[in-house]
Amino acid sequence: MARYVSLGWGIRKERGGLWTRNAVRGTSVRGERRKRDGRVEWRKWNSHRSKVAAMLMRTKSDPSTLIPEPGSLCVYLGASSGSTVSHLHDHVCGAGNHHDGKIIAVDISSRMMRDLVIMCETRPGIIPVLADARHPLSVAQYLQRKSDWLFQDLSMPDQAKSFIESTSKLLTEGGLGIISIKAASERWAPGGDEQHFDESES
Repeated sequence: MARYVSLGWGIRKERGGLWTRNAVRGTSVRGERRKRDGRVEWRKWNSHRSKVAAMLMRTKSDPSTLIPEPGSLCVYLGASSGSTVSHLHDHVCGAGNHHDGKIIAVDISSRMMRDLVIMCETRPGIIPVLADARHPLSVAQYLQRKSDWLFQDLSMPDQAKSFIESTSKLLTEGGLGIISIKAASERWAPGGDEQHFDESES
């Protein structure tokens, strides 16, 4: 029995956890555990702190279909300080960005952006963008073409509506868009949570 399952070039599932192939060997981003497997160093991807990692661990479908390919153009709306983005970078870009991938990491918080910019200094391929992700045209100017993969993780009302607008403006036809719904952010609106979950599925 294999001791791990590969989800792609730089992501694998092992002993009930996720690991990514560290693009900056010898360095942790948020104090996460690292280990060596031959000449390759892997970083633990905490599914309790990352919604993307939690999705990959809990999905009933094939998790490899939910991650972008190495070399993809990705957009992450609500990147925060960049912990999840760093794990995506391990896979999409790789060391020195030898896959020639790109991740547009968007956040509205200047404090979070400072941490993100510092991380990007050693991770070429990540483009940190200080912008309001509710306005996709402010993000589109950083894209030479529409993205292959988009993830939205925003705490705000009308998340489903914003997601639909963002994917229509930023995601290529046939690309994969994923939204993390925060139900508490929607409770003020008429119709309650169920209405907004229905909207996101439509």
